[in-house]
Amino acid sequence: MIDLYTWPTPNGRKVHIFLEETGLPYTVHAIDIGKGDQFKPEFLKISPNNKMPALVDRDGPGGKPISVFESGAILVYLADKTGRFLPREPHKYYDVLQWLMWQMGGFGPMLGQAHHFLQYAPEKIEYAMNRYRNEANRLYRVLETRLAGREWVAAGEYTIADMAIFPWSVAPERQGVEIEEYPNVKRWRAQMNARPAVARGLAVLADRRRQGNYTAEQRDILFGATQYARR
Repeated sequence: MIDLYTWPTPNGRKVHIFLEETGLPYTVHAIDIGKGDQFKPEFLKISPNNKMPALVDRDGPGGKPISVFESGAILVYLADKTGRFLPREPHKYYDVLQWLMWQMGGFGPMLGQAHHFLQYAPEKIEYAMNRYRNEANRLYRVLETRLAGREWVAAGEYTIADMAIFPWSVAPERQGVEIEEYPNVKRWRAQMNARPAVARGLAVLADRRRQGNYTAEQRDILFGATQYARR
């Protein structure tokens, strides 16, 4: 059994999708990042970077429990555990890994900054808004080019690269991106949305996701001094 510590964010949804695709049994433990659950000592033992998702696999390698944090590492771990969605042929394997790293190092962080400065920042800083809007569109162009003539992102098949990238592309309008300018990405997104397991993955804790403005306390927890306190 897998204990999954998560919240309905793009990084959490990557893992939800994988687990739904494979049917691995798992128990969801909600880490409400607006309430500061990510800073609790018991969670920090599993995820020392105070970020979700994280998991504990009670039946890890050699039958011993193992904890894993960082969403990309979790996807690789689960792919190794199940033998699915990460091909072992070396050329395909590294094709998938490089696009997974592209998401982890660029597509996710840069779109996260676009979200922040376009949607949440208390001050409208034109320089930051333009910088991250432009970078978001640059990254969408990279993905658009990659998907030209391809059904999936890597290795000629559906993999953890698709699962990692997709949740960050769900709301392009919040990133300053007009999806109609990226027809290959739009087609691929529709293909992802059509998968029943993807729909189930997106539904995990969806009723808990906050809509609208954050309170002052939640803003401090998510963006302010609270997250930088020594622990």
